[in-house]
Amino acid sequence: MSSPLPFQPSSPESGNGIRRKSQFTYRQLAQLALSSTTCPLRVIAHVDLDAFYAQCEMVRLGVAEDQPLAVQQWQGLIAINYPSRAFGLTRHITVTEAKKLCPNLILQHVATWREGDEKWAYHDDAAKNIATHKVSLDPYRLESRRILACIKETLPANLQKVEKASIDEVFMDLSAQVHAIMLERYPELSVPAPNDDPTEHLPLPPTTALDWKADAVVDLDTGEREEDDPDWDDIAILIGSEIVRDVRAAIREKLKYTCSGGISRNKMLAKLGSGHKKPNQQTVIRNRAVQQFLSDFKFTKIRGLGGKLGEQVSSAFNTDTVKDLLPVSIEQLKQKLGDDTAIWFYQTIRGIDTSEVNSRTQIKSMLSAKSFQPSINTPEQAKRWLRIFVADIFSRLVEEGVLENKRRPKTINLHHRTGGQTRSRQAPIPQGKKLDESGLFNLAQTLMGQIILEGNAWPCSNISLSVGGFEDGVSGNMDIAGFLVKGEEAKALNMSPRDSDTKHVNQGRREKRRRIESPGGIKRFFVTADSVDEHDDDFGAQQLPRPDAVFTEGQDAYLTEYGEVASPHENETDNNQQINDTPLSGSPALGQQGLTGYSCNRCNSILLSADALQSHQDWHFAKDLQEEDHGRAAQAVKPSAPSGGKHVSQSSSKKRKSGHGKAEKGQRKLAFG
Repeated sequence: MSSPLPFQPSSPESGNGIRRKSQFTYRQLAQLALSSTTCPLRVIAHVDLDAFYAQCEMVRLGVAEDQPLAVQQWQGLIAINYPSRAFGLTRHITVTEAKKLCPNLILQHVATWREGDEKWAYHDDAAKNIATHKVSLDPYRLESRRILACIKETLPANLQKVEKASIDEVFMDLSAQVHAIMLERYPELSVPAPNDDPTEHLPLPPTTALDWKADAVVDLDTGEREEDDPDWDDIAILIGSEIVRDVRAAIREKLKYTCSGGISRNKMLAKLGSGHKKPNQQTVIRNRAVQQFLSDFKFTKIRGLGGKLGEQVSSAFNTDTVKDLLPVSIEQLKQKLGDDTAIWFYQTIRGIDTSEVNSRTQIKSMLSAKSFQPSINTPEQAKRWLRIFVADIFSRLVEEGVLENKRRPKTINLHHRTGGQTRSRQAPIPQGKKLDESGLFNLAQTLMGQIILEGNAWPCSNISLSVGGFEDGVSGNMDIAGFLVKGEEAKALNMSPRDSDTKHVNQGRREKRRRIESPGGIKRFFVTADSVDEHDDDFGAQQLPRPDAVFTEGQDAYLTEYGEVASPHENETDNNQQINDTPLSGSPALGQQGLTGYSCNRCNSILLSADALQSHQDWHFAKDLQEEDHGRAAQAVKPSAPSGGKHVSQSSSKKRKSGHGKAEKGQRKLAFG
């Protein structure tokens, strides 16, 4: 950590000897320790790797930092380092054009999976073999994880709150750490509030001048002066800048990467700050400099305003700059944009953002795909590509800890495109046994076989395979006996409250409820609708079908929309690259037909596999136990099931009235014929 600020024993006093006060209160200081999103002392940082893909190749190859280098994908460039930009190189120009502009340019093609291989590699001839190679971004993903680990090692374990925003950018909520440092440097902040009143204002900081070292400090707003004494928000931001400087230095020293940083009061401003001065610099935006910083921005550069909404606002008010829209009243904005959007926009251009730094950095799904040029025409070709997709995904699953049963996916999805039609299939991944590459490949083959049996599968222009619905591994599973109630507890459950001590009955029910709600309990049999719309944050935002959707005969299940890849930074070339070799477009309806499967003899539900049937039957067993938990014997002829079948029992009419006869959450009715 950088050297602390000089400490003075007392806060400044006015001419009459009265101690002056800060604009901030003891309550707001306490909120800082809790990382409150509305705390005015809040400190958020954003760290952004400089030309990340290019840097990865420079570090791997040992290239000098002043040597122009570009990362190549087929005949185009997807990333260029800063020395190459001096020659006028831009992203997406051709290799031929780049060589003309910069003859000494080093070109490195991305790693690829070659058709038939079991591992990605760097191939010298990859650019000439688009038909038989598939892009792999694994080298960059692995480096991204090393950088994230380095950041976490640099921050105190008990105070850190870190969010991986993409493959090359990280948010950090430094509020709790800043609070701890403030109490250490300024002991007067540890003194209780006068009269224990949290609304009392803090004393002013004893420091009258702040040393920002090499930071790029944004000019103050109109009416503010650098000569004015700093308040505690200035102190907090300064400490945050020291922490970010240390983080950047650690990444540089340990991993040889440079990155830029932004420090401010929220995520939006911190992100804009990290891109303000590049490369290898950090920008500080103090509370009293926010409006000056935003005024010269085009609002279309702010996250959330770069697409259709930004175009709508620009068209409605005939401008795209923040400065021109500050005088516009919120009522005028509501007339053009609607109430909710207007309020959000009004706050955004004034630097107000209360979004939280989400420390959950685990991915929700993984996707591997390729657009074929030319199209493929045989099942054998599709099989070879499926092997690559599975190997690609499984190598990433290993990184997620699937071999140690730390995390594993629940569903597998396949998309197949021919002509203007996209068809999809999905299946559950069998739980309870070790997940391996061959098992995933067999599932993928089964899904592809279903599509091929429908006919009109060739020529195929695109195939994508994904897994989703990740969950943490379960340890200490119970056998069936673990679900059964025995002895005194069973007696208590069979006795009514009138015939026994109510306290004992309730205790028995609580014990059983804990058994039901535990990770290994009955609740694990009940399907929940987990979305796989969110993908590996390394690659854009393509949407895939929900795993609980069932493809039924003679109906369109839903629409699948392949969204555009998220826009990279204004002055970057490599952020949010797509895993697909070519972008996908369109939103075709997926008509699903010809599904065959296994039938449940209790409710006639159709399941996709034998494992799914076993899980479904376990569901019936669990449901029976749940009925028993409510003190009723399971007399059902056809109990309610995941398919939404009718529940016929002695109390069925009563259940229909109370709503208890409805299908469980996540269960859907299969409509055939």
